[in-house]
Amino acid sequence: MDEVPTESRSGGIFLGTVGYKTLVAESTGATDLNLAIVTFPPGVKNKFHAHEYDQVLYILSGTGIVATEKEEVVAGPGMLFFIPRGERHWHGATKESSFSHISILRPGKLSA
Repeated sequence: MDEVPTESRSGGIFLGTVGYKTLVAESTGATDLNLAIVTFPPGVKNKFHAHEYDQVLYILSGTGIVATEKEEVVAGPGMLFFIPRGERHWHGATKESSFSHISILRPGKLSA
């Protein structure tokens, strides 16, 4: 995966700057799948948001939080989270640790 560049992303739903590595997306010829590795530095997270389609997060490294409007779960390597379409949620690193996950979802609208 080293040959896939990591770009910096900020603004939009991100509260801070993350590393974003696109593995599969429209830019690679996919029409129904987005697959990316997102790396949050310590303390960086995203805003509450919802997706038009289901999302899966697979945690690769670090310690983070995956939250809905009802609960916050401390997330670590090897954990898998299923986020149903339309569910408002956020995820990001704790203040003490960076946090990296694979995000799997279909392309679609994002609502804050």
